[in-house]
Amino acid sequence: MNAMAADRRQWARDQAIGLRNLYGSLEGEGLVKVMTRLEFPGRIALVSSFGAESAVLLHLVAKVDRNIPVIFIDTDKLFGETLRYRDRLTKLLGLTDVRTIEPDPAAVAERDPDGVLWRENPDACCRLRKVEPLDRALAGFDAWITGRKRFQTAERADLPNIESAKGLVKINPLISWDAEALDAYRVAYDLPAHPLVEDGYLSIGCMPCTDRVAPGGEYRDGRWAGSEKKECGIHLEADGSGI
Repeated sequence: MNAMAADRRQWARDQAIGLRNLYGSLEGEGLVKVMTRLEFPGRIALVSSFGAESAVLLHLVAKVDRNIPVIFIDTDKLFGETLRYRDRLTKLLGLTDVRTIEPDPAAVAERDPDGVLWRENPDACCRLRKVEPLDRALAGFDAWITGRKRFQTAERADLPNIESAKGLVKINPLISWDAEALDAYRVAYDLPAHPLVEDGYLSIGCMPCTDRVAPGGEYRDGRWAGSEKKECGIHLEADGSGI
């Protein structure tokens, strides 16, 4: 790591600590308002997968400012239902700056020419198709909003509302929301569910690496089923205890 990158990471860590001291108990729409209007105006983006739970956070952000950039990573391995859901929610919520980011074609041609890297090395596939494109997309921003929640995995049980990673501040407005609260909000605001949820997909990522969850199964059992992998990697360098 060069000196500039090290300085940037230290800046982000210091910012996160200071902001937690100020807003450590704040969540939801209130946290979105403070971060987008007061702390990082014009320098913050929402990263959304337009997955099973995404409508709630997208709606919260749209209520605050429909012009906030929304970054969506199209890995070229997504379900068609996800792409159509993105388009439907974008129109419904009036989002004006949804940025669909794709993997670098030259890198894909070099490292995954046959398109089966997901089977041979899923970590490398996620790095190529998700982590690297997101890093490029976040260049120029100081902070980003994520939809992670404490109930999702044991590793996220202590997730803070504000943290830092890779030189950016990360905002987590929905940390204490559980599945019931998310569904209640979605119903209250008449937000459409992802079309695959009713078919047993509780956490939705790329098509080759996402399965249905059996009745009574854990929330993320359908992601990389049969392996030890739990995360795509975009959150693995977070300074907080949750990922």
